[in-house]
Amino acid sequence: MAPALELVQIDLSPKVPVRKPEWLKARAPGGETFHALKKMARDLNLHTVCESAHCPNIGECWNQKAATFMMLGNLCTRRCGFCAVPKGKPEPIDHDEPRRVAYAVAQLGLAHAVITSVNRDDDNLGAAQAFVEVIEQIRLQSAGTRIEVLTPDFQGNEQSLRMVVAAKPEILNHNIETVPRLYRIAKSGGKYPRSLRFLEQAKEIAAETGITQVTKTGIIVGMGEEMHELLAVFRDLADRKVDILTIGQYLRPSKDHLVMSRFYTPEEFAFLKQEALAMGFRHVESGPLVRSSYHAQEQAESTGLA
Repeated sequence: MAPALELVQIDLSPKVPVRKPEWLKARAPGGETFHALKKMARDLNLHTVCESAHCPNIGECWNQKAATFMMLGNLCTRRCGFCAVPKGKPEPIDHDEPRRVAYAVAQLGLAHAVITSVNRDDDNLGAAQAFVEVIEQIRLQSAGTRIEVLTPDFQGNEQSLRMVVAAKPEILNHNIETVPRLYRIAKSGGKYPRSLRFLEQAKEIAAETGITQVTKTGIIVGMGEEMHELLAVFRDLADRKVDILTIGQYLRPSKDHLVMSRFYTPEEFAFLKQEALAMGFRHVESGPLVRSSYHAQEQAESTGLA
């Protein structure tokens, strides 16, 4: 006798959109300083991750003259499921870009500059050299500025990492982004073990020449991970002596991006911070609107390491 078929009920009722919680609402960008910074970026043909990644804190940060400049163009060679930065075949590397970024840093009078880039898997050594040059240019044009670089993994190319560490940025940041189980769908082209090794190796390379390299990483939550998976990642990072950890809420940039599983509450962010600090991180920035460069200057100062 054939087994009875199990009926699956399909819900055809229209989906009610989930309203954004109050703690995730940010003030709309505007103001004189905001527009002046935007004009400067346009005039110098520079990109900011604040705009390209649709950061919710752009109004607050720009009005405080805090912006994260994004080098190596505005097209990424990877297609991460959570990221709003455009994807495609990039233009040739602009070798004058580091000078222009440093000029903008100097004009803004930044005490702490954060420089990142798109992935350039087409030229990892060229990408690393751009980071070296921007560090050198900022030293020349704005000698008192603390420098934080947020780099790709350079596909595990050790020479690229050695070049950046040798340039002595005060903080070397590389985002772990999510838990290992979600790498295939969330972090296209990335590998969890490779990112862990990158953060570990940065300290090892620095120690070879007597440098104390401050390392930093960030993770976004709400893409389908479980709490125990997050805590396991924190332990992996703490074992590699990462100094600074940022934890923020994933917000789906468009319907073409990875579906958001849920909103974390402020209480859950507080719990994650408490757990991470107990593991030995020097500073943890944890909250719904936190992004990698959010309050970056305060993060650096609070550690006493930079």
